[in-house]
Amino acid sequence: MMNSEEILINVTPQETRVAIVENGSLQEVWIERRRNRGIVGNIYKGKVNRVLPGMEAAFVDIGLERSGFLHVSDFDKDLQTNGNTADATPPSINKLLHEGQSIMVQVVKDPLGTKGARLTTCISVPSRYLVYMPNSSLIGISVKIEDEEERERLRNLLSLCMTDNRTGGCIVRTAAEGVEDAELNRDIKFLCTLWDSLQEQAKTARPGTVIHEDLPLAVRTLRDMVSNDTTVVKVDSRETFKKMNSFARKYIPDLPCDLEHYPGDRPLFDLYNIDDEIERALGRKVELKSGGYLIIDQTEAMTTIDINTGAFVGHHNLEETIFKTNMEASQAIARQLRLRNLGGIIIIDFIDMVIEDHKRQVLKSLEKYLSKDHAKTQVCDMSPLGLVEMTRKRTRESLEHILCESCATCGGRGTHKTVETVCYEIFREILREARVYDEAQLLLVMANQEVIDMLLDEEATSLAELETFVKLPVKLQVESYYSQENYDVVPV
Repeated sequence: MMNSEEILINVTPQETRVAIVENGSLQEVWIERRRNRGIVGNIYKGKVNRVLPGMEAAFVDIGLERSGFLHVSDFDKDLQTNGNTADATPPSINKLLHEGQSIMVQVVKDPLGTKGARLTTCISVPSRYLVYMPNSSLIGISVKIEDEEERERLRNLLSLCMTDNRTGGCIVRTAAEGVEDAELNRDIKFLCTLWDSLQEQAKTARPGTVIHEDLPLAVRTLRDMVSNDTTVVKVDSRETFKKMNSFARKYIPDLPCDLEHYPGDRPLFDLYNIDDEIERALGRKVELKSGGYLIIDQTEAMTTIDINTGAFVGHHNLEETIFKTNMEASQAIARQLRLRNLGGIIIIDFIDMVIEDHKRQVLKSLEKYLSKDHAKTQVCDMSPLGLVEMTRKRTRESLEHILCESCATCGGRGTHKTVETVCYEIFREILREARVYDEAQLLLVMANQEVIDMLLDEEATSLAELETFVKLPVKLQVESYYSQENYDVVPV
C-alpha cells in the first residue's frame, strides 16, 4: 500500500504543535512552547565552569539554568589532535580545556529532567539538502539514499563543491536525492556564508550568548519532516503560513507537497481527532483491535512494554492466538514509540512463543515498522524469556514529560496509601505525641474525609481503646484540602 502522509500545524501565541498523520493514523507529535523552546541545534559561545578529569568531561555555562555537559568523546577530532590525524589517541579533557576558557559549542540534546544540555564542539549547520560541518573533512550520504549511482553522483559533486568553496565536510540529506547540481552548489555556498557570519559574531559575543538559533518548529517542519510521501502541509495560522511560504520559495522551490493555509472555524486538529489521540497516548493502556492490549510504563531508567491477549481468544489454537497478538503489538509498539517520543532503553515483553519461526517473524515485523522512525533505533534478538531489548535515540523530552508532571499526592509512584494504612499511621503518631507531650489536654487529628470516616466507623473501637491507653481524648477534624495520605496530629 502506498504511504500517504499529511502534516498538520496548529499555531497559537503560546505554542506550536505539529502532527504527522500517515494513512489517516497519527504517528508523531512535536510541541514547541514559547516559554520553553527546544534548543537542540543552537550554537553558543560558552565558558568552561568545571573540568572533571575523572569523568573525562567538562561543564560549560551557556547562559541557561543548568550548565551543559561536554564529554571528551563529543570533542571535534581535529581540535583534539590539532589537525594531526596520525595521532589516534585523543588527549585527556584537562589538556583540551581549562576553567574559564571560552569555547563554541552546539546542543545535541535538550536538558532532560535534572540533567543539563548535552554539548558538542563538532559544529554542524543544516540546510534543506545538506548538513555542513566546518571542522570536519567528512563527506557522508544519507543511508536512505539506496541507489548506488545516485550516491556516487552526490559524493563526487560534494567533493567538487567543497574544493571550489572552502574546507569543511558535508552530509547529504535524504531530500537531496535527484536534486540538480546547481541546487546543491547553492546550498553549500549559503551554508559557508552563514558559517562565516557566525564566526564573526562569536568573536565579539560574551560567554553564555546564543550565536545561532535553529528555525522555529513550523518552518523547521518544511526543512526536516517533509518527504516524498508527504502530500500536504496544512497550517491554521495565516501569519505562520506566510513565513513558511516565503521560506519555501527561497530555500525549497521544489517542495514535493502542497502548502496550504487552513481558514476553517473548526479547529484543524479536531478534524483529525488529534487531541483525542494525544490524550490516549498519555495513558498506560493501549487497546489493540483484536482485543489484546499493551501496558506502557515510563521510568527514569527505561521504558517497559508488556503485551497481553486480553479479550482476544483467537480462532484456532493458543499458539496462533499469541502469535497474532504479538504481530499486531509489534506495529502498535513502533507507532507508540514515535507518538510518545519514548527514548533510551526500552524493554518489550512479548507473550511467550514456542515456535521459533513465530519469534523471527515478530522481530522482523517490529524492525520493519521501526524503519519508518525518524529517530535512530537498535533492536536486539529476542531472549529465551520473550524479552526484546532495544534503544531509541532521545534528543528531546517525551510527550508525557512535556504535557504532564508528577502527581503531588503520590510523587510519581502511580499509587497512594490506602485509607486503612493511613489510619494505622495516625494511631502510631497518636502514641508518639502522647508520650512527648504529657501535659496535653487532648490530641487533634486533622485528615482527609475518607480517613476520618473510617476512624469513626470501622476503626472506632480501636480509636476508643487507644484513647483509654494514652489517657487523652482524641478529636477528629476533616480537612477538605488534605490528600488521602496527608494528616496531622496536634497536641492541644
